[in-house]
Amino acid sequence: MQTTTNPIKINKQKKSYIDKADALRNNNEFQDAISFYLNAILIDRENPKSFYGLGICYKNIGNYDKAIKYFQKASELDKYYFEAFYETGICNLLRGYPGESIRNFVQAIQINPDSPEAILQLGMSHELCDEPEMSLMIYQKLIENTPSFTKAYEHKSSLLMKMDMFKEASIVLNQLLKVDPEYANAFAGIGICFDKLGKTAEAQRYYRKFLASQPFSKQATFIKTRLDKLKNKKLQNSNLSLV
Repeated sequence: MQTTTNPIKINKQKKSYIDKADALRNNNEFQDAISFYLNAILIDRENPKSFYGLGICYKNIGNYDKAIKYFQKASELDKYYFEAFYETGICNLLRGYPGESIRNFVQAIQINPDSPEAILQLGMSHELCDEPEMSLMIYQKLIENTPSFTKAYEHKSSLLMKMDMFKEASIVLNQLLKVDPEYANAFAGIGICFDKLGKTAEAQRYYRKFLASQPFSKQATFIKTRLDKLKNKKLQNSNLSLV
């Protein structure tokens, strides 16, 4: 007698595998989750979510090549799968291929133009490709379109500082403080900018603001050391002027 496959039972089994895999992945049990995703794929090779979940697992255990393979499969099955394109870009960044990640993030942004994280990653990819002007333009557009997105100010100011454009960087960091007056790293950044520009009094003022808000942070040791050097330098100059 010919037997027929029960589609309802198969769908329930597939859902059970995916649900179990998702739960394991969310609990950071990536190796165990992989087995359940593979079982789900054995039942249905047309479900992009199974391939996406598999990609996330491989990404988290550091196998970026396999992760990309499964993210690409997910995006082939669903050409509007924003997360699959985005995660492919992240993996390409992690394996040191920012040129390829640019293409991935552009694809992601075409699907979801309002994703500040994807736009930020696009700017970072251009930065790693030694295209600072393009990065600055992207960060500025991100600031204009999403003024509450603090990461855009931070990345733009950091890039300006790398380019020795300390005055411009301090302006961006002041804009950041208008968005979030308690953003401690902005105090440190402005202090460093003024320090580099030779504006000692202003540098000391912002260094103190940073230490008042983040006295035990990793950066605090450097700021304290630099503040002491500026104080000693001022004291030495004062003593010399009295001679």
